[in-house]
Amino acid sequence: MNHARSGAGPDLSGGSSRLRLLADISVALAGSLDLDAEDALRRMSQRLVPQFADACVVDLLDGDRVRRIAVTHRDPDRAVRALAEGPMPGLGDSADPLSRVLRGAGPVTLEDPARSREPGSLGAVQRRLYRVLDAGCVLVVPLRARSETLGALTLIRSPGAPFEEEDRQLAADLGRRAGLAVENARLYAFQRNTAEQLQRSLLPNLRGLPGLQLAARYAPARVGAEVGGDWYDAFALPDGSTMLVIGDVMGHDLTAAVRMGQLRNMLRALAYDSGDPPAGVMCRLDRVMQGMTSVELVTAVIAQLHAPTGAGRPLSWTNAGHPPPLLMLPDGTTRLLEDGHAPILGLDPCPARTDARIVVEPGATVLLYTDGLIERPGEDIGRGLTRLRQHAGALASSPLDAFCDSLLIRLQTGYHDDVAVLALRNTDPDRQA
Repeated sequence: MNHARSGAGPDLSGGSSRLRLLADISVALAGSLDLDAEDALRRMSQRLVPQFADACVVDLLDGDRVRRIAVTHRDPDRAVRALAEGPMPGLGDSADPLSRVLRGAGPVTLEDPARSREPGSLGAVQRRLYRVLDAGCVLVVPLRARSETLGALTLIRSPGAPFEEEDRQLAADLGRRAGLAVENARLYAFQRNTAEQLQRSLLPNLRGLPGLQLAARYAPARVGAEVGGDWYDAFALPDGSTMLVIGDVMGHDLTAAVRMGQLRNMLRALAYDSGDPPAGVMCRLDRVMQGMTSVELVTAVIAQLHAPTGAGRPLSWTNAGHPPPLLMLPDGTTRLLEDGHAPILGLDPCPARTDARIVVEPGATVLLYTDGLIERPGEDIGRGLTRLRQHAGALASSPLDAFCDSLLIRLQTGYHDDVAVLALRNTDPDRQA
């Protein structure tokens, strides 16, 4: 590569220079799973200008639709003018280099863009692009993964700076790396969305439980793009009481979400059929889980809210290694319900489990939640529990739905884990939350 282009960047004639450029691009694409893949492609475009080209354009293919996601040029004003073109036309019958590459052709070089006269609406858009970006030589390479063309990378140099064979080989390598990053990001997003949909499909309808105010929220992790096995449940039992459940299956993938669904259905059947109190149901679930499933470790709280008495509604619960429920009185006083604690599910099929019991007075609220609400990386869990008590106490008199929404907002610092919350309030059946 012995060309001399105007305002040229670093000389890439040596192997070490090309390796450095590939390393830079690999860094730019490395976050395509944690961040948006399109943002990663924009970062790649910015690193290629001016090191490798005077301009770089990235297009993605959605069916027959072309989306232009990035235009970078030495002169930012030219890039802005190029992006102002508006929506891209479809492939249609265009025969320009971009259309040919998007249909599956290999790298295509256009030595004299000013003479380009290919028919088709996309060809017309490209001719305007070449004029705006002062194109002297154009190299279009596919973004390809697993024999599928996902988009194209268009590299442009000013007049007098042609692309040599080594340039074309390097550009083709960049296109393969970018295509693989796009494909991996799409597959990861599909898996994550599938897991989220599975989780949400298993979340119960909290209506239809007369005389009881319930509200719940589920928020997927926002950091690390992970999906876990958090779940909550509430259902009526034959004796008229209500079973309340919150749990967390270890893991952060589709498998965890599937296992969560298995446990949720098993627990419902065991609780409904056995008539056991929470500790008995938890023991049954632990034995069945270890004997019939591949689920390894689970934390959970099972609570049973009984019919009203003169002083309120009795609540019994048992805890398998889960964060303790929180009781909030109408005046804002809070109390962690730390009794009834026993090992997590999956360690010992026959641990001693007991029920704890309180009476939930009228107007009081009980909150079940998963650890994503209180845990922060590098922070002692005690600080998270204190923070929860402070905010929950301040919101204790809020309507129940507003309580859940406000609590998530106040404790939100960019979720590092999924968050599930289930809140119940003991009020008159005719009073609305």
